[in-house]
Amino acid sequence: MRRDRRPGAAVVVLAAVGLALLVLPLAGLLLRAPWADLPRLVASEPVLQALGLSLGTALLATVASLVLGIPLAVLLSHSERWPVVPRRLLRAAITVPLVLPPVVGGIALLLLLGRRGLLGQWLAEAGVTIPFTTGAVVIAQTFVAMPFLVFAVEGALRSADRRSELAAATLGATPAQTFRLVTLPLVAPGIAAGAVLCFTRALGEFGATITFAGSLPGATRTLPIASYLAMSSDPDTAIALALVLLVVSVAVLLGLRDRWLPGVVR
Repeated sequence: MRRDRRPGAAVVVLAAVGLALLVLPLAGLLLRAPWADLPRLVASEPVLQALGLSLGTALLATVASLVLGIPLAVLLSHSERWPVVPRRLLRAAITVPLVLPPVVGGIALLLLLGRRGLLGQWLAEAGVTIPFTTGAVVIAQTFVAMPFLVFAVEGALRSADRRSELAAATLGATPAQTFRLVTLPLVAPGIAAGAVLCFTRALGEFGATITFAGSLPGATRTLPIASYLAMSSDPDTAIALALVLLVVSVAVLLGLRDRWLPGVVR
């Protein structure tokens, strides 16, 4: 019988350092928080304005990611039959936003949709302006967050039992009916988990948003941007904004863990 080995001292020490790196910054935020003034700071107009904008744009980015990301995940899950090069290019294209510095993503969006961008110049001639608007915030958040949903749904599709789909096709269901009535219910937990990850990532997006959408109060100044800008002039407000963002993100993950993220958070 194989014995379970305990981790060595070096592993424990390194793990403790890694855990400290994850926990201590958040502990510092909690310890330095102006708890006495926190209700007043959180109820201030700039904080509520940034919070409402962040929640609204993150929700819209999640909806856009669901509409565009689920078909992309289906395509990716069936790409194993493709030649190697197209399959790898497709996966790489979806993965790039995950590893790309967000500021670079914002610059890329400007070069595409800005007034002199590849598509933006034609949109500008038609009277449509995207950069530095609330719509630009949603686009930037979707750009950085959608891959999380795509890969979560793809994993669910690959692990789903395809016999139900085959049975539905045998009974005369069209591909659209099979996808809507059989496939989607089978992968619903993966879709939900991906939506949660997508929402929280969109909620915390900073680099691509400030580059592509700017920092206009009430229009593009989300919670992360407002917190960053407040650090130089009003640290207490910056900490309050950071706490609100932390609480909302943790609440989403903990509140939906049993239904949407089973086995991830206990």
